[in-house]
Amino acid sequence: MDPNAFFNIVLRLAIWFLLTADLSWPNIIIGVSIALLLPRHHTTLGALKDWLQVFWEIIVAIPQAYIEAIEIMLRPHNDEVLVCERVKPRRTPGLIFLDIFLITFTPKTIVLKYHQQGWYEVHLVRRRRKK
Repeated sequence: MDPNAFFNIVLRLAIWFLLTADLSWPNIIIGVSIALLLPRHHTTLGALKDWLQVFWEIIVAIPQAYIEAIEIMLRPHNDEVLVCERVKPRRTPGLIFLDIFLITFTPKTIVLKYHQQGWYEVHLVRRRRKK
């Protein structure tokens, strides 16, 4: 089995289990069936290195999210900015989903829109700089 196909199936199963919040045998069988039956994109292949890098970034983002949440509670963040971030090259739809999840996971940022031209429109909350 191709590593990209394996990661796509794991991603689909993870989303299924997050949505259903049920780890019973019938739900596992339904989730595996759906993950295998959903259409796959064979035209674009992401590298295994890209998948592993995104999973590492998600692991690193967990403590960062807690730190940002505490910062927002302790010090006001009154400045809002819209920025455009470039999508990394060679991104499959699964990797784009994980990128959006990673950006939105932290409390100070949220992806408002994904542009097909290769940009994420990101809303960013930050502390107002003193003048």
